[in-house]
Amino acid sequence: MQMEALVEQITNQIMEQLTNKQKLAEGIAAAPASDVKSYSNTSSSLITGPSIARMIDHTLLKPESTKEQVVKLCEEAKEYNFATVCVNPYWVSTAAQELKGSNVGITTVVGFPLGATNSFVKVSETRDAIASGATEIDMVMNIGALKSGDFETVKKDIEAVVLAAKSHAPVKVIIETGLLETEEKKKACILAKMAGADFVKTSTGFGPGCATAEDIKLMREAVGPDMGVKASACVRDLDTARKLVQAGATRIGASSGIAIVTGGKGTGY
Repeated sequence: MQMEALVEQITNQIMEQLTNKQKLAEGIAAAPASDVKSYSNTSSSLITGPSIARMIDHTLLKPESTKEQVVKLCEEAKEYNFATVCVNPYWVSTAAQELKGSNVGITTVVGFPLGATNSFVKVSETRDAIASGATEIDMVMNIGALKSGDFETVKKDIEAVVLAAKSHAPVKVIIETGLLETEEKKKACILAKMAGADFVKTSTGFGPGCATAEDIKLMREAVGPDMGVKASACVRDLDTARKLVQAGATRIGASSGIAIVTGGKGTGY
């Protein structure tokens, strides 16, 4: 079966669920890539914690996360006006209940954290997540295919998720910069753009390395000015966040969102 037909079949099946569940996500909206202010040419002194808040995906992806912790994450996101919460797929419906009527979106992950599942699985995950209330999708690209030089597979894999998400949710492509050489990072970004993704993203937080200003600059140069760039992993304070947004990031993934906006020092993802 051709990929387009496969995606359409899965989409039609799960759209029935979406009709029944979509009320959970009414009123939930995060800042899309095109609506996030760029600070690339702004003095660091003018980039304040509150001004970055709507760039933050307040993140909790630990496998041992509990319902109580997810509920708390959502409460914090509403209090500090973060762009979205980022949770594992199982917790999307819980987040949708907690965030109903707010302007905080719900990001979830697909093909996470390895990117090594096939496109059928990623498409199914995407449609189910949206049916449960997800408003943004962070997918892991097929890293092994990229490193094998199979660029067509990488592109089609991303295209399948973008098509599955359709107009329901922006798609961010995690390229896992800590596993890639410089040229591979550039190729990954270009493939994501060609496939119609809305963002490229540095890391899962479960792989090696941290988001760096150098990588963000490289990614921004690769995708141009109109595509979102998300910095994730080791962003734990305002100073680090400032450097990343000045380099070209338009979204920050962090479990230390509160520390970032209040001038503290966080720990974890």
